[in-house]
Amino acid sequence: MEHVRAVVFDAYGTLLDIHAAMGRYAARLGPNWQQISADWRMKQVEYSWVRSLAGPAYHRDFWHLTEEALVWAASRHGIHEAELLADILMAYRHLDAYPEVPVVLRHLRDKGLQRAILSNGEPGMLRDAVHTAGLADLLNAVLSVEAVGVFKPDPRVYRLACEHFGLAASQMAFVSSNPWDAFGALAFGYKVFWVNRTGQRAEYDLHGKVAEIRDLSALVGMVG
Repeated sequence: MEHVRAVVFDAYGTLLDIHAAMGRYAARLGPNWQQISADWRMKQVEYSWVRSLAGPAYHRDFWHLTEEALVWAASRHGIHEAELLADILMAYRHLDAYPEVPVVLRHLRDKGLQRAILSNGEPGMLRDAVHTAGLADLLNAVLSVEAVGVFKPDPRVYRLACEHFGLAASQMAFVSSNPWDAFGALAFGYKVFWVNRTGQRAEYDLHGKVAEIRDLSALVGMVG
């Protein structure tokens, strides 16, 4: 990875713990809260794909999709307490970073590498999340798909980092916990790290084509 000049990160699930929002309200949600959170995430991503495929006229930003997905997941699991759902939704704007994230970002900074987020997130929700997690001073840029009005894995999204840094995709590492996102970045030409925190089976023919790591701390010995 000696030719890497910038490292581009997905935000949700990669730097930020997407299950932290419901985790904070586990006592009010009950023992099934992890499945509820997983269903919320599943529908959130599905909505982004469907609206991208339907065309520009049907685009809605990720904050709206997050709310719509929460309503769906809550209905599926029989949760009707409006105050609880409002609390969970706002908690999604203030997710925790995974423990190793600040250390890794400081390492990359000290090595002289540029660091950015490239996310489906809407700018406001990304701004809140980055500040809450204490990452704002460790990043050079926070890039949102709202600049092009379409979600990952559309190639126009991955081009945003190239345009921002003035670099070819081959000069940058892309890091994501989402296999479909890793595949999109690989297809665009990035050097890709797939963060497989939960030991998922490889998808999208990723095996042998991307670097699979268990958490971000592995980047310290592989980049920079």
